[in-house]
Amino acid sequence: QEHYGRLNGLTITWIGDGNNVLHSIMMSAAKLGMHLRIATPKGFEPDLRITKITEQYSEEYGTKLLLTTDPLEAADGANVLVTDTWISMGQEEEKKERLKAFQGYQITMQTAKSAASNWTFLHCLPRKPEEVDDEVFYSPQSLVFQEAENRKWTI
Repeated sequence: QEHYGRLNGLTITWIGDGNNVLHSIMMSAAKLGMHLRIATPKGFEPDLRITKITEQYSEEYGTKLLLTTDPLEAADGANVLVTDTWISMGQEEEKKERLKAFQGYQITMQTAKSAASNWTFLHCLPRKPEEVDDEVFYSPQSLVFQEAENRKWTI
């Protein structure tokens, strides 16, 4: 909202794990008029109950929803590229398996080439280099530090 001046009509793309952060985005994107494109590896999809509700919201609010395993397909035309940790608290023992499953899901400038010309990047931090490379993370398109500052005001 702060960056684009609006949310309605924007396309947000999630590339990564079907975790709690994605679930929050799924429950709110359509209500805000945002199209949502999600790429997760097989076996790491969002909760099916949340997906069904999101499909209903998308239909109700006239937005588009895409679920895929292809990060470049999900990034196509996106205004906002988002990811989060692939290994959440309590999943440390799964690290090796998860890193293997998420190969090809790192957000890079190659990913961003598929996005809209005015793309931005978000990550709720802390970030690991396998999730997003330095070139994107420290780019002018990265809004991660503004995102962190804004979160401070909700605490």
